[in-house]
Amino acid sequence: MESEPLLTGSMNYDPDNNDHLEKGSPKTRRLSSVAADYCCVEGGDEDLYLQQAVVFIEDAIQYRSINHRVDANSLRLYRWYYSRIWQLGLGLTIAVVLMLAFIERPSSFSYTSDPRFRPPPWEPPCGLTEGIEIVCLVIFAIDFATKSYLIGWEEFRKCKWLIVYILAVSASVIDWALTLSMYCDQNLRVRRLIRPFFLLQNSSLMKKTLKCIKRTLPEIASVILLLALHLCLFTMIGMLLFAKGENPKQNGEWEAYFRDLPTSFSSLLVLLTTANNPDVMIPAYSLNRGYSIFFILFSGFGTYFLMNLLTAIVYNQFRGYLLMSVQASILRRRLGVRAAFEVMSCQGWGQDATHSEENVERVRVDASLQVMARVQMKSYYRQAIIKRVQQLSDGFIQWEAFRRLFDELDKDRIKEHPPKPEYNSSLLQGLQLLFCHYYVTVVGNAVALANVMCICVLQITIFATYRLPFPKWNPASRGLMSLWEMVRLVNMLIVVRFLRIIPDIKLMALIASTLVDLVKNLRAFAGILVVVFYVFAVLGIWLFQGAITAPGQMSVMSNSSMKNITVECGSYEQLGYWPNNFDDFASSLVLLYNVMVVNNWQVFMDAYTRYTTQWSKVYFVSWWLTSSVMWVNLFVALILENFIYKWDRSVMCSVADVERTGYETTVQLMFREQIQEPTEEELVTQLHQHPHLHLS
Repeated sequence: MESEPLLTGSMNYDPDNNDHLEKGSPKTRRLSSVAADYCCVEGGDEDLYLQQAVVFIEDAIQYRSINHRVDANSLRLYRWYYSRIWQLGLGLTIAVVLMLAFIERPSSFSYTSDPRFRPPPWEPPCGLTEGIEIVCLVIFAIDFATKSYLIGWEEFRKCKWLIVYILAVSASVIDWALTLSMYCDQNLRVRRLIRPFFLLQNSSLMKKTLKCIKRTLPEIASVILLLALHLCLFTMIGMLLFAKGENPKQNGEWEAYFRDLPTSFSSLLVLLTTANNPDVMIPAYSLNRGYSIFFILFSGFGTYFLMNLLTAIVYNQFRGYLLMSVQASILRRRLGVRAAFEVMSCQGWGQDATHSEENVERVRVDASLQVMARVQMKSYYRQAIIKRVQQLSDGFIQWEAFRRLFDELDKDRIKEHPPKPEYNSSLLQGLQLLFCHYYVTVVGNAVALANVMCICVLQITIFATYRLPFPKWNPASRGLMSLWEMVRLVNMLIVVRFLRIIPDIKLMALIASTLVDLVKNLRAFAGILVVVFYVFAVLGIWLFQGAITAPGQMSVMSNSSMKNITVECGSYEQLGYWPNNFDDFASSLVLLYNVMVVNNWQVFMDAYTRYTTQWSKVYFVSWWLTSSVMWVNLFVALILENFIYKWDRSVMCSVADVERTGYETTVQLMFREQIQEPTEEELVTQLHQHPHLHLS
């Protein structure tokens, strides 16, 4: 399970989330509420209370729900389930089952995907990949059974993700059995489309990101509808404006781009992405410069207004749902801490005669230290919390002080430079003072800049003089590495030294820290992109495998014979795009990436339209909307949020402070000012709704 704070689930029970696997106890527990004046616990012992507190705090750290069984055996199973070993094994299992697509038929095991030169790929024997897959499915079944047991039947019935989980495993097993019954000659393997679900359901980050995307879709759909109307209007105008005339020489625009409705619509759709600009307007523009107004108006309003408006809407709406999710994750953390405090206060009740008289909930310091020693958490968090506990002198911790202990969890680690070594020698002390001076750093940066400039001048001079590589130069004849290659390698390493100036320039340090945060916070987006790539690649293989075939014996044809082949300029064949196909999984991924970049994506759409049917355009347009429009805009939204937050903080900060933001920033910190702390009544209400803890 993911442990990052981004997009975790709601504190209120969320039936769409299966991350609420928390320990439950068949024993009846009665805990004091805020207004209660006593605490009564039936059938428990001190070690069980401490174990429950440990697990609740671990839930708070990982933003997990506490709605799980809390008896001793279930708690041990729960901690084992969320242990690093099991979660790593489960993640490895998911990776293995996804990677099977590269090995299964059609196999991607060939050195090239070009059908003109591709040898017959290696095909696995029947039963090899199926044997690996059934082992993975058994592990998924164990994972499902464990989750279902830990949350209990009542919670299971409310969890849509777990219900779909068992259906996905069952459908995969049935399809697996059909494959074996057909001696592995089954072309349509439905379970390939199911496999990405195992990646989704195992990550709370991805599930919550997916929910945010789903809630953003209505606003996106409104702009896409406006784009569709824009396209339809200009398509009608274009078909009227560039209708077929009596003079064949003036029908170039009609013949190439406006011959019929599907062609006209797809031509303007591609122009919306600027992939065919200015090609689409050249035939008409050559006849009359006034025709350029039509294309400029279309792309100006559609590309620069509507598409940017779409980015703004995605940013605004998705940011709102992201804030809601962060608010829910904070509530989940506070509830875990409150639950730990409740069980610890019951465990420590009666230890002090004045406790019941004062009617104030509190926990023992020594019990808190025992719990923190057993909690699985990062060492620097543990040390910070224990240090604050040890500063308390009265032996007990009240609720507000206990809650503030875990504010340390909202702070990311600040990496500090190691302390300077201490020398007894006055000479070494003087040298240390000299070389640690600020001006020495400035001189070092100046030397690095001079090195880069000298190397650039040197390289340009050598190229201008000798036109490298010169015809008779053969590095292979000079051993493993020639002197010239060694010089170039050293020069490359010297150029890298120039990166040392980044921390000393405020804006560059800000950008660098933003990039670091994106790597941490983009895992959920990257995971969903992997899922989408996987699904569209499998669909592409089903729909278009073998649809485009290269001319027969092209690999052995002579150059003179190949010159006789006539192809349209700018077409799939003329551009030599043969390696981009849906003949196997790996080549499908590459083709989808090329379409996502949108440069010349109309070439692929046109080729598969010619080799199959006009309906193939639906597949490519759907992929463009999903990848280039939806995901790229979400990516831009997250970049904006990270950068704006850091920029606002850096206005009054020094360079050193900007460096620190690279280690302090989390998604919770970005929304700290907007996040509202849950009230005491909300926490108590949630605890009363716990399916396995019964409060009076």
